[in-house]
Amino acid sequence: MNIAILFGGSSYEHEISIVSAITMKKVLKKSTLTYIFVDADREFYLIDTAKINSKLFSSGDYKKSKPLILKKGGFFTEGMFGSKKVDFDVVLNLIHGRDGEDGKAASLLTFFSVPFISPRLEASALSYNKLYTKFLAESLGVKTLAYEHLSKNSERKIMMDYPVIIKPVRLGSSIGVSIVKNENELDYALDVAFEFDNDVIVEPFIDGVKEYNQAGCHTGNWELSIVEEPQKEEFLDFEKKYMDFSRDSQVLSADITEELKTGIQHTFKTIYDPLFRGSIIRCDFFVVNDEIFLNEINPIPGSMANYLFPDFEGMVERLSKALPKEKTIHVDYTYIHSIQSAKGKA
Repeated sequence: MNIAILFGGSSYEHEISIVSAITMKKVLKKSTLTYIFVDADREFYLIDTAKINSKLFSSGDYKKSKPLILKKGGFFTEGMFGSKKVDFDVVLNLIHGRDGEDGKAASLLTFFSVPFISPRLEASALSYNKLYTKFLAESLGVKTLAYEHLSKNSERKIMMDYPVIIKPVRLGSSIGVSIVKNENELDYALDVAFEFDNDVIVEPFIDGVKEYNQAGCHTGNWELSIVEEPQKEEFLDFEKKYMDFSRDSQVLSADITEELKTGIQHTFKTIYDPLFRGSIIRCDFFVVNDEIFLNEINPIPGSMANYLFPDFEGMVERLSKALPKEKTIHVDYTYIHSIQSAKGKA
């Protein structure tokens, strides 16, 4: 199978995407990989799989690679003798943050009829924005923590008790996230968050809360990962998460009851189906007093959360054969022809 890894993007998580993409060489060992890089100026480049490494991008040497054009049916190189289509079976969208998770890539690939693994437009919009994720969960009957929403120009005042956690609405990887233990720390935390986004969510910080991650997809059958209990610290900052994105080895299942595991998996399925068909996502959950709360949806998790699956590569191949298809709309201009006939202009 030939998989095109789409990565980079105009995003604060651009470098994380590069790390995730390089990791796929260790993970997708049986597949042929084609690397398509989107730089910060949103230009596409075909990257030599044999030469891909982090320095290629930090040095700017990627610009010596072949530029690509996206048009009907795929990506193309342009040369003296015309266009040549880049050969691959499916695109794996690995652009973290803006461009990849907000729906832009999904819209482009859908518009140009390129098969891809990633959330579609509506799913991207709802999962990329933490406020909209709250609305989605509420509509599905899935519990989330209480929250307040502040925008950059609103009064810097919150109603909930401290400590709280401040999160930019449209960012992942703990970028701009702060724990605020008292009112004196609020202004600084908001200054940090508003450097990255015009909107933030404020949630109660619950010390000692249990956290679990569940990833999966639907390939005609449910393919769910193990339930992971992530590394427990006050919270994982950007640096720790950045290193975590390069994981390519299996982790152990959380030591939880079968009842809790079933509850987490049921909640995951409720969120996933049907909105996230065609994608591999990871949902992060809190468990408080035996109740399951959705923390957030990771529509394109770091390194695709490959380390949570026993057969990640096989799952990718199976998913590539079960992608949602847009309805074909036949336009025959019947309405316009009827108007012209009525006016005697047929």
